[in-house]
Amino acid sequence: MIRATDIQGSQADSNKRGRTRFVYSQAPLLIYWELTRACDLACRHCRAGAVAKRDPEELTIAEARELLERVREFGNPRPRLVLTGGDPLKRSDFFALLECGARLGLRMSVAPSGTNALTREVFRRFKLNGVEAISLSLDGSTAEKHDGFRGVPGCFDWTIEAARLAREEGIELQINTLVTAETAADLPEIYLSVSELGVRRWSLFYLIAVGRGRVLTEVAPDRCEALHHWLYEVSKEAPFTVATTEAPHFRRVALTRMRVEGIPWAKIRETPVGRGSGIRDGNGIMFISHTGDIYPSGFLPLVAGNVRSAHIEEVYRESEIFRRIRQTGGFKGRCGLCEFREICGGSRARAYATYGDYLAEDPACSYRPGSYCG
Repeated sequence: MIRATDIQGSQADSNKRGRTRFVYSQAPLLIYWELTRACDLACRHCRAGAVAKRDPEELTIAEARELLERVREFGNPRPRLVLTGGDPLKRSDFFALLECGARLGLRMSVAPSGTNALTREVFRRFKLNGVEAISLSLDGSTAEKHDGFRGVPGCFDWTIEAARLAREEGIELQINTLVTAETAADLPEIYLSVSELGVRRWSLFYLIAVGRGRVLTEVAPDRCEALHHWLYEVSKEAPFTVATTEAPHFRRVALTRMRVEGIPWAKIRETPVGRGSGIRDGNGIMFISHTGDIYPSGFLPLVAGNVRSAHIEEVYRESEIFRRIRQTGGFKGRCGLCEFREICGGSRARAYATYGDYLAEDPACSYRPGSYCG
């Protein structure tokens, strides 16, 4: 039986050793920068409500270069900068910005749209400019299913081809998969498809009802819990890391399963679940919009500042929104009572989308606090 004192003791031990990752008070682990909302796809779940043409209010190239300088000023270890969109390649100055980031020594990843713009030459330019990884989306096990979500015929084939090119050019690949009531039954087949792509990481994004995603259906809490247990079994055999986005309660399931299996805390801390403990919207995560607005995440559209008038490090460290998100003692409902709140913390974005309160409980989690206490 897992006890709350076991969880707290593990956290205290991590703090003594200086190895805790539960609170990222000085710098985020990941900064997502939405370079543009322009995109050639029409995804049914798009957070950004992407459009065909660029917004004239996007950051200029001069402002963008200044932002890259600010990312460097977070110090070491520097956050990983994820260049996303829309489709970041829709900015005509994309590679100029990539080259600037490389000169500054930034750790960069790219999240392009799965289109026929992803040629071998593009991947070679990624590699030349120090891009460490890319992420592609695969939301169906067949072209019919995937293209149905992405809104453009051919997207499935372009994505599979892009995955092959990334592998051949030596760029690490992450596959993102949407989890909704509409896709849940297809996940085992998607897993088999992902297993053939030579990926380093499979991240399953549990839908947040924002943007176009409001027309889709989130998985029910009991179904979510069952999927977590299935994912844990998958993670033990998969040749890649299995992770979740906006479903941090997967950590609770994985952690408790590992403890039941007799795995010691020291070893758990070195697993992907252990290393990811505590990371959530606003705690280890920061999002910058195409117009410079700063959010705790792309799925939690609360503006904490803007890069045109504020320093990103000051916003991350001092703004009320980010500070309150990092203080788990202020969480409400079951999340506030939960013995796993430091490791998990729930999805602040889902709480806000559901209740209009980013400190409320995560409605996708079915766990009752104290259930593991003996």
